Amino acid sequence: MQGQLENLNAVAAIRVSTDKQGRDGDSPEAQREQIVRFAESKGITIKKFFVFFESAFKEEQPMQEAIDYCKNKKNDTQLFIIKSIDRFTRGGSYSYDHLKMQLDKSNVRLIDIYGIISSQKVNTLEHLGFEYKWSVYSPTQKSEILEAERAKDEMRDIMSRMIGAEIRYTQMGYWMRRQPYGYDSTSIETPNGKRRILVANPNEAQFIIKMFDLRCHSTLSDNQIVEEINRLGYKTRIDVIRDKKDPSKILGEKGGVELDLKGLLRHLENPIYVGINCEKWTGDKPIKCKFKGLVSIETFNQANRGKIIISEDPTGEVSIYRRPLPEFQKNKKVINPDYPYKKVVLCPTCRKPFSGSAARGKLGKYYPAYHCSRGDHYLRIPKEEFEAVIENFIKRVQVSPSYVDALEKAVMAEWEKRQAAMMQDGQAIDKRIESLKTQVKVLVDKIKVLSSEVAIKYMEEDIMKLQADIAELEQQKLEEKKEEPTDLKVIMAYVKYFVKHLDYLLLKQIDPLKKANFFGVLFNMAPVYSDLTCETPEIRKITGLSEVFKLAFEDEGNMEGPVGFEPTTPCLKGRCSNRLSYGPIA
Repeated sequence: MQGQLENLNAVAAIRVSTDKQGRDGDSPEAQREQIVRFAESKGITIKKFFVFFESAFKEEQPMQEAIDYCKNKKNDTQLFIIKSIDRFTRGGSYSYDHLKMQLDKSNVRLIDIYGIISSQKVNTLEHLGFEYKWSVYSPTQKSEILEAERAKDEMRDIMSRMIGAEIRYTQMGYWMRRQPYGYDSTSIETPNGKRRILVANPNEAQFIIKMFDLRCHSTLSDNQIVEEINRLGYKTRIDVIRDKKDPSKILGEKGGVELDLKGLLRHLENPIYVGINCEKWTGDKPIKCKFKGLVSIETFNQANRGKIIISEDPTGEVSIYRRPLPEFQKNKKVINPDYPYKKVVLCPTCRKPFSGSAARGKLGKYYPAYHCSRGDHYLRIPKEEFEAVIENFIKRVQVSPSYVDALEKAVMAEWEKRQAAMMQDGQAIDKRIESLKTQVKVLVDKIKVLSSEVAIKYMEEDIMKLQADIAELEQQKLEEKKEEPTDLKVIMAYVKYFVKHLDYLLLKQIDPLKKANFFGVLFNMAPVYSDLTCETPEIRKITGLSEVFKLAFEDEGNMEGPVGFEPTTPCLKGRCSNRLSYGPIA
């Protein structure tokens, strides 16, 4: 075999299933040394090493990247070296065949350092001088398949034992996951062997306890509690960021940031701080842990103010009650009629659309507001104040006199277009009726020459259906005739009225979403909230107000725009979920 492999180019693939295994167990360095020694003993030249820190049981096999490299003829590769089949895949025979077949089609031989995979090929028709794809096989194919299936079974057994034990000990009250903020994990001797529990972290626990104490006293708002905790020196944990392909490489760090409002609520609502675990491995049922919490159940309940209540009966059984969410929080909508302007007006700090929600006060009352909390800023404006600013702005908006004539011409053109469309619809109905009557006549003539009762019965059913369609079309035509044609003079009167009273059109809408859409039409780009409150005559340069409109105090000489009525279609560049456009004017 050594003579067959000598002077051939190879790719070597190394895989470990977990980060810990890669650092502490069957490390890439150990696999590399074994493969290098094997290649040197056979006279093989290794062109490239691939190292994978992923499970080989996934549907998307990690080895695919190395196989794709071998498929490229420019890379001049004849061999693919692995330590063993279980390092190649743990997906069983199917994954093994799929990966190896790709190498075979590229004339790249898969070999392992233990010799399970043979390079020998046997042709069952060699004695007759013929060869077919089905007549050539590898004598070690069955042993390779068995090894691939054994690797899959081994993975299943290992994971079942490990995860099963972790689930069992979690349900017994021990801690099997990463320790939450405020805790350290430690091993202790128990009747169930050496097991891990949580103990207070001397540096972090003080902040958790302080959060609960301040919330219980009710003297500070949540935002003030956040400020106080940050003043005391709170920082989130610093985590190491590792390379996804090679977790042994450290790319940087994350964390070490101050507390925010969401982080405060997340800590306050976590029952682990009273020594109770409730998660997927407990079946979402509260389990009293084998360690003490940082605060008492009474403190926890008082801090959560009825949103979450933990109770313990005399037998030691615990239960958790969570107050159901209000209906408006269950069905959150991107387009919400309660906050119609949230995607139309932009935040003055980050220039992104506002969000809308209602915060619950101490007395249980909800206070609706538009808000933005992206990045390091937080802006919250009461809904009433926010929409009052928009209404005050709308009251100052007028149609520019230079566009009034163009507006009237556009309305007349639209009216004529609709009248023509109505005439075409009427003619189409008449043609349809005539066509159906012709079909009825043809069927009646056919019945006259038929003698089969069954055929006559089906013909009569078809005729009845056609007559029903004719009656429906004639009724539709009759209703359209009853409708009086729209008087152009009335329409133009409405147009002139709304030109002079644009605020009535925009503010008296019953549908709040339509009102927000009409407001968005005023602008060529989404306006910023702070610009709407500005009283400067240079407002056009800031808000992007369309050239069709002007503000009440502006000089009309400054309102000249391009020739023609139709303004640029508003484009919010993805910032607004309400697609705004100029619709026909009724």
